[in-house]
Amino acid sequence: MQEHPKARVAAMQHDSAVQLIRQWVFGSMVGLGAVITAGQLFAEAHETVIETHAYSNFGAVKYGPDFAHLDYVNPDAPKGGEIAQWAQGTFDSFNQYSRKGVSAALNTLPYESILTSTADDPYGAYCYLCTTMEYPESRDWVIFNLRDDVTFADGSPFTAEDVKFTFELFMEQGIAEYRAVVEGFIADVELLGPYEIKFTFTDEAPRRDVIGIAGGTNAFSKAWFAQTGVRLDEGTLEPFLGTGAYMLDSYDINRQIIYKRNPNWWGADLPINQGRYNFDSIRVEYFADGSAALEGFKSGAYTFRDENSSKEWATGYDFPAIQNGQAVKAALHDGTIGYAQAFVFNLRRDKWQDPQVREAVRLMFNFEWSNETLFYGLYDRVNSFWENSLLEATGTPAPEEIAILQPLVDDGLLDASILTDPAVMAPTSSTTDRPLDRVNLRRASGLLDAAGWIAGDDGIRRKDGAPLSMVILSFSPAFDRIINPYIENLARLGVQAELQRVDQSQYVDRRRTGDYDIVGHGFSMDFEPGIGLRQWYGSETAADSSRNLMGLQSPAIDRLLTVVIDAQTLDELTPAVHALDRALRAEGFWVQQWFKDVHTVAYYDMFRHPENMPPYALGELDFWWYDAAAAEALRAAGAFQ
Repeated sequence: MQEHPKARVAAMQHDSAVQLIRQWVFGSMVGLGAVITAGQLFAEAHETVIETHAYSNFGAVKYGPDFAHLDYVNPDAPKGGEIAQWAQGTFDSFNQYSRKGVSAALNTLPYESILTSTADDPYGAYCYLCTTMEYPESRDWVIFNLRDDVTFADGSPFTAEDVKFTFELFMEQGIAEYRAVVEGFIADVELLGPYEIKFTFTDEAPRRDVIGIAGGTNAFSKAWFAQTGVRLDEGTLEPFLGTGAYMLDSYDINRQIIYKRNPNWWGADLPINQGRYNFDSIRVEYFADGSAALEGFKSGAYTFRDENSSKEWATGYDFPAIQNGQAVKAALHDGTIGYAQAFVFNLRRDKWQDPQVREAVRLMFNFEWSNETLFYGLYDRVNSFWENSLLEATGTPAPEEIAILQPLVDDGLLDASILTDPAVMAPTSSTTDRPLDRVNLRRASGLLDAAGWIAGDDGIRRKDGAPLSMVILSFSPAFDRIINPYIENLARLGVQAELQRVDQSQYVDRRRTGDYDIVGHGFSMDFEPGIGLRQWYGSETAADSSRNLMGLQSPAIDRLLTVVIDAQTLDELTPAVHALDRALRAEGFWVQQWFKDVHTVAYYDMFRHPENMPPYALGELDFWWYDAAAAEALRAAGAFQ
C-alpha cells in the first residue's frame, strides 16, 4: 500500500488476474467498419455481419483503418538507451497468473493480446494481433482474422492454434475467480484456418463484453508450454514465451531485473506502434522500502521515479541533481478515473458484519489532519469508486437511478433512504490540529454502544465477553506514520487495534488467505465497466479473490452488477453505474483514503515525452524516449551510475 493514488504495491501488482481482467474492458461492439451482406460467412439469414478493424460500444472509434500513428506520440522518437525504475520488496516468479509466489515487476511486458486500446480513446478497441474481426449484429460469435506475420520472441510463428490453446489454458489452470466469472460465456472456440479463429458465445453471455473477453486472450506459445512443461498455476523463473516488444534479458533475485527490446520484434513497423517502445532496455532495481529507494534515485542507481509518498514529494527532492537541473521534478496531469485507495474490512469475520461497527471504525480515521500534517495538503479524499469522473454518483439520485434502485428497496435489499439521501461520503473532521476529533469519537461511541460493544472499566469495548480487536495488515514502513495515529484514535474508542507489518511474501499470502481484519486495497475502475465488476464485487468471488478482498456478498449489489453489465448504451450505462456506486458506498466496507489527479514524477533529464500528453496514461515505458546527447552529458558529469 502506498500513498500515491495510482501506485500499486508489489502484492497488488502481482495478483494473478490483474493483467487478464484489465483486458476485459474493451467490452463489445456497436456496428463499425465494412458490412458484409447477410448470409455470408456464418451469419443467420436475417443478420448482417460486420467486418471492422476496431469497435466501440459507444459511437465511432477515434482511429480509422488507415491512420499513420497515434495522435499523442512522436512518430520520429529515436530508439535507444535505458530507463531504470524501482520496485519494493522481493520476487520469486515471472508468472502473475498464479496464486503461488511473488511475481516480478513488469512481468507482463513480453505479452500481447488480440485487441489493444489507446491512451486517448477510452471506449475503443483495435485489432492488434488481428487485421479485422467479423461478427453478427447479435454478437453471438466473433471471428478474428489474425495477422500472418506475428512471431514469438524466438522467431516461431504465432497462429490461431496458440490463441485457442491460451484460452483453454486459462480455463483449465487459471485462478478460480477468473473461471467463476468467465466460464459459461463461451460455448466453443473453433479453428477455421491457420490464422482464423471463431469464438461462439452462450445465450447467457453479456453481449457488451463478449468480444472483449475473446479479444483479451493473450498470445502464449502452445509449443513452448508443451516443451517446457510449465503450468499457468505454478510459479516460474522462466517467463512464458511472448510476442511483445520486450523480453527478459537478465535477473538477480530480489535485486534487479532487466528487460530488453527484441531487435526482431514483429510489430515494430505497425502504425499503432510508431513512436512507441523506444527504450533498448528497461531496468528495475529492488529496494526494501521507499526511503531507501529515494536515496538510490539521488545517487543515480536508477533514473525514473513515480513518487508515491507525499512526504518525500514535499521534502525529499532538495538534492544537488534537482538543484542543478540534472534531474527533473514534474507534476503531469492524470485524466484517468481516480484510484480509489482505501482500507477494507474483512466481511468474512462476524464483527465486521454490523454496519454500525464499521462506521464507528471509519469515523476514527482523520483524513483532514493526515492531509494537512502528513501529506502536505497534496491529496483529495476518495468518496467514490469512480472518483473524479462522470460515472461518480453525486447528490441525491436522479429519476433514472431511482428507477434502478426502487425494485431493490421494494424487495427489502436496500434501505429506502438510498432513494432520497445524498450519496454516502467519507466521514470528515473539523479537527486538523490533532489526530483525534472528539465529535467523531462521541458519534463512534454511540454507534458501538448501540451495537452492543460496551466499554468496561478498563476502557476496552467487549461483547459477550470478547474484546473488539482488529489487526491492520501492512508491509510498507512508510505507512506506519499513517496507521499509528489511527490506532491511537481507535484505542480512545476502546478498540484494540494492532499494526502487523510483515514482509512482502507474508503480506501477499495473508491477503490471499483473508488473514486480516483490515488491509490496504485499491479499486481501479474503468470508463466502461462490465463483466469484470463481478471479480471486484460479486458474491461468487467473495470466498477467494484478489480483488474482492472485503469478501462482499450482497444480493443487492449482485443485481446492480447485472444492470450495469446488461447496459447497451452510454445513456443506460451511466445511471446504472451511478446506482451501483451509490449502493457500494452505502455498504460501508471501506475506510476511504486519498487520490490526486496528477502524476508526480522525477527523472534524470535525458528522457523526453510528447508535448501533448494523452489523458489516460503516463506512458513512460510506452511513448517516452531517450535523448542520447543529454544522457552522455549527464554521464560525463557523474549524475548517475
